[in-house]
Amino acid sequence: MRLGRAALEDWMREFYFATTIDLGSSGVECWSVGELRRLLGITHEDLDRLTFDDSETYGSPGLRRALAGRFTGGDVDRVFATHGSTEAIFLAMSTLLDPGDEVVVVSPGYHSLSSIALSIGCRVVPWRLREDDGFTPDLDELRELVTTRTRMVSVNFPNNPTGASLTQPQFEQLLDIVAESGAYLVWDGAFTELTYDTRPLPEPSLRYERCLSIGTMSKAYGMPGTRVGWCLGAPDLLARFLPQRDALTICLSPLTQFFAERAIDHADLLVTMRREQARTNLGVLATWMAEHEELVSWTPPTGGCTAFPRFERSPDADELCTRLGRESSVLLVPGSCFGHPRHARLGFGGPADAFRTGLDRLSRTLTTGGATRGSRPETDCGVP
Repeated sequence: MRLGRAALEDWMREFYFATTIDLGSSGVECWSVGELRRLLGITHEDLDRLTFDDSETYGSPGLRRALAGRFTGGDVDRVFATHGSTEAIFLAMSTLLDPGDEVVVVSPGYHSLSSIALSIGCRVVPWRLREDDGFTPDLDELRELVTTRTRMVSVNFPNNPTGASLTQPQFEQLLDIVAESGAYLVWDGAFTELTYDTRPLPEPSLRYERCLSIGTMSKAYGMPGTRVGWCLGAPDLLARFLPQRDALTICLSPLTQFFAERAIDHADLLVTMRREQARTNLGVLATWMAEHEELVSWTPPTGGCTAFPRFERSPDADELCTRLGRESSVLLVPGSCFGHPRHARLGFGGPADAFRTGLDRLSRTLTTGGATRGSRPETDCGVP
């Protein structure tokens, strides 16, 4: 395998820690240890009992029990704890794919969903969410793309970066399409619990046995620094991860698993608080968009905590995002990281005051002259 550079990660490396206002990240506001201790009832004695020992390969019993209780009807054999969702995606693809396999991947989407398959030597077929349709998933197009040659279908809903998602009937239709082909389904559900007007979609791995469903503490839970994620699926599929796990990461930290376990046990409390904060920010963003409609257009997201606006006077949003970062200390991620250079990923999951400040600074940058370079074609980043 030879992995190429990830444009999104390169951008975050340059601007994430160098800016003071975050309008570009895709998760909710992060919790402090003090906040978590207060909300979750964690005492000093609880922490003092922890030892920095190895843990079980599949994850600690407490964390697997918590995840199983929330997602798999209590079946811990269907739970594999991972180092974030990134390891889960890597394990799923490197275990199940061979060079020459055909993989259908949603686009735009998180870079690992396509880059790992490409590095293996797979033929990647993009399932495009089209701007002209408001990035609405077209299941008829997916049905045409998925054939008996398809080895895997890889999707992310609610989608990063567009915020588009599936209705319940569309969800069922997607599972039927994949099942008819016999392909594996990698379901990136990092934003599953961040929906605003509809209930979260059901757990797909309980409905299709060739599905690997991936989650993370990073997005809806506000705990990216734990680097805890999970993969849910049939026990025989999860067991195939073991050689890779033994060679790469062996196990997770007992400290981060402890906090993740407590957070999952109190998920309704934590997720509700952060979801309502994001919902409020989304209302602020909708008003801001209406006030700047001559400069920017968008399709309001139905899930997640990112929007994907198009900047009408900035043929290439890279320069706009660079100016914001260097002159106004605001992180905004250019859509070129996702193959759409006239767009930007705008995150609305952060603190309310900082979010308003970031929008004010974006307004000033837009009205004092945005990018003017020649337009680049919108393509699927990393996908031929």
